[in-house]
Amino acid sequence: MKIKLGYICGTQSWGGLEMNQFRNALWMKERGHSVVMFCQKNSPVENACLENGIDVITIQKHKKYFDFKNGKILAKLITKNKVTHLIVRATYDMSLTAIAKRKLGEKLHLSYFMEMQLGVKKTNFLHTLRYRNFDLWSCPLPWLAEQTRTMTRFPHDRIVVIPSGLDLSQFSSPMDRTEARKIMELPEQGLMFGLIGRFDPHKGQVLLLEAMHLCKSKDFSVVLLGEPTKNEGTAYYDEMLKLIEEGQLEDRVFVRPFRKDTEPFYKAIDWFVMASRAETFGMVTIEAMACGTPTLGSNAGGTPEILDQGKYGVLFEPMNATDLALKIDQIIEEKISIDPLLLKEGVKLYDHNAVSEQLERTLGLMGHN
Repeated sequence: MKIKLGYICGTQSWGGLEMNQFRNALWMKERGHSVVMFCQKNSPVENACLENGIDVITIQKHKKYFDFKNGKILAKLITKNKVTHLIVRATYDMSLTAIAKRKLGEKLHLSYFMEMQLGVKKTNFLHTLRYRNFDLWSCPLPWLAEQTRTMTRFPHDRIVVIPSGLDLSQFSSPMDRTEARKIMELPEQGLMFGLIGRFDPHKGQVLLLEAMHLCKSKDFSVVLLGEPTKNEGTAYYDEMLKLIEEGQLEDRVFVRPFRKDTEPFYKAIDWFVMASRAETFGMVTIEAMACGTPTLGSNAGGTPEILDQGKYGVLFEPMNATDLALKIDQIIEEKISIDPLLLKEGVKLYDHNAVSEQLERTLGLMGHN
């Protein structure tokens, strides 16, 4: 049987979930597999696919639950295009694809690749019925696999752990800290902590600024790379600027606009700060490791596992500015550092080639490109 791999992305967004879906489709195409993306017309995912030569099948906007009409249409499109394996990442698409799977039965292998942790138990009848249509539930970290086992009735033998992947080659240039700081227009000397992400309460820029106020040491600076969330106003950004002004931190806090090429940011700083309340799987933490930069991270979500409980960084109590300040002072006073080679070795687990090979083995795609 000739295998054809389909990905579905029914949203109009362009966040980490959508980027991961697109990147995985691209990597599998580059490895010689027949790949197609089901997505809305003029969506960011469609644009990315068309720019990179990935075949696209247009689907209409659908309801999150019980959209039987579009589910039947999807089943027909899957059959027409001879798709044998379909990968879902957004919970928004789960009901739709479950309906299509019920129509197609064993003709379609349906996989859910988990991106967000489960907020509450999903053991009720409707969730159990929907999940029954999935042949595989893939989790990016072991703690999410355990959560799936305890918070759903999904068969344990169909739960696997496949990390989210990263093309490590994009962070492999010989750029050193001096060159990186020139690119970022930052001071050449001095210890520097950095945080990347949209200026949003979930990312923790204000938490880091509050910690700066509480630190005994003043012998460090901070760079914040990002921009306000589009169409959501600038209230949080304004709060950041107010804290900088009130604390007279203008000479120690550097705000830089977001850039697609993030390697100079990671290589310009001495410590990356992951200050989110509970990041499910922080790709930015992986990116920092790929650049040989240690992480000062929130002890929640997937961050402790990625940092191997402190082997690749330092952990602080989530959303606690006082503890974050204590850990910053500890790093400075004890001159804590982590060997960049150790970080680069640890991040190989997430290399996109290794992840793609694991996906091929799990789905039985070996030898079918």
